[in-house]
Amino acid sequence: MARARDVLIASVALLLGRRKTRLRAGGEERIVPAGEPQPGAELLVMALLVAAALCAVAFPVFYALDRLPHQTQLLGASLGLSLLFIAAALILTGKKLIVTEEIEEGYPENEHEAEQEALVAVVHESGSRFTRRRLLKGAVGLTGGALGVALITPIVSLGPVFDMTPFYKTPWRRGRRLVDEKDRPYRASDIEEEDFYTAFPEGADKEALGSSLVLVRLPKDELDLPPENKGYAADGIVAYSKICTHAGCAISLYRAPLFQADEPRPALVCPCHYSTFDPGAGGKVLFGPAGRKLPMLPVYIDRKGELRARGNFDGPVGPSWWGVRMRKPTT
Repeated sequence: MARARDVLIASVALLLGRRKTRLRAGGEERIVPAGEPQPGAELLVMALLVAAALCAVAFPVFYALDRLPHQTQLLGASLGLSLLFIAAALILTGKKLIVTEEIEEGYPENEHEAEQEALVAVVHESGSRFTRRRLLKGAVGLTGGALGVALITPIVSLGPVFDMTPFYKTPWRRGRRLVDEKDRPYRASDIEEEDFYTAFPEGADKEALGSSLVLVRLPKDELDLPPENKGYAADGIVAYSKICTHAGCAISLYRAPLFQADEPRPALVCPCHYSTFDPGAGGKVLFGPAGRKLPMLPVYIDRKGELRARGNFDGPVGPSWWGVRMRKPTT
């Protein structure tokens, strides 16, 4: 039935004659009729694209200002409105600015060079209503660039990209005293076995990533520090970064074996994802998703019996990212 219909239509077309010839500016026959310019529609399309670009730019701005109220809703609204404006611009372009042509004949079964050239001509001639091509292309480029920036913005949260120096700086240096949350210096006699302590560098910002420490005292015969950590312990006292190397959570549990024969060694535990570290073996990972050891801080006891740092950590503090093993911490 479909083939018979095509034959009938072709016969009627031959009887009635070819359709009226449409000529291009150079005298060649047009496939698609020239459309009347629509400057108002063009301006509206460009306005929609600029609005989409502004909403896309707002996304990384809201993302950076992470203390704004209702930040999640603002992020969703900015990206959603950007896509909505783009969709409206595309619909308006298709309805008002693209000349459409109904093809009376069916498509040929096999593609030939002539048909391909005709298809290219159709696409080219369908845009005859555009009068501000460069300006429209600029609006499209602006919107595409802004939306691209918005889409890759969350990748920044995966870790530093350009300047990683701040992530390697810590306030620890030789001679700095270890103090508690009330700035009272820790004495070696204050640190007891089977207990857990949090320490900070005296006079430094306690909120800094490399500030907080965990302190534990172990029997000296249970210390099995690797050669590179020789001299890091002080009378059985060891100090490690309090920031888990998996996702940056706080090490806040200390497993000091009392009655569990299956867990004979003490361990520092992150309660968020259960990364477990051995304080007697340089902070090596015993269990969990952490990909590297807990950074260890060398400490010593001064003449007053107070604990001081002998230097900086033996590795980068904080969660892991690409290249985290490539540098050492700096003061």
